[in-house]
Amino acid sequence: MIDRDFRVALDASGGVPFYRQIIQQIEHAILARKLEPGDRLPTIRALAIELKINPNTIARAYGELEIRGIVVTQVGSGTYVSNRPVDSARAELESRIEAKVAAFVRDMEALGLDRERAIGLIRDYEED
Repeated sequence: MIDRDFRVALDASGGVPFYRQIIQQIEHAILARKLEPGDRLPTIRALAIELKINPNTIARAYGELEIRGIVVTQVGSGTYVSNRPVDSARAELESRIEAKVAAFVRDMEALGLDRERAIGLIRDYEED
């Protein structure tokens, strides 16, 4: 059963895609033991309604978590936390990378550059 303290909360202003935020929050909830092996996650439809986002976003997050072995989906039954441990170092690194990318995107937008131009700057960057 899901701990009643666990809730997914999305930040639209942070620059991190919603599906990545969902993945990070589920990983962190597992690390914090708010979610335990065998706990059933909300259905895609229920979570999409609660968060007021497209169900495909939830499906993408759950799909990536399943590829990593963090959750398992049982057709007709639901999606459950697996008994495979989350690699805390990897989860922390990904979280830090996402924060840096989000900050970069916000900074570039504040300077009047769109994402395409910012991506071009990174691609063309040459260290002196």
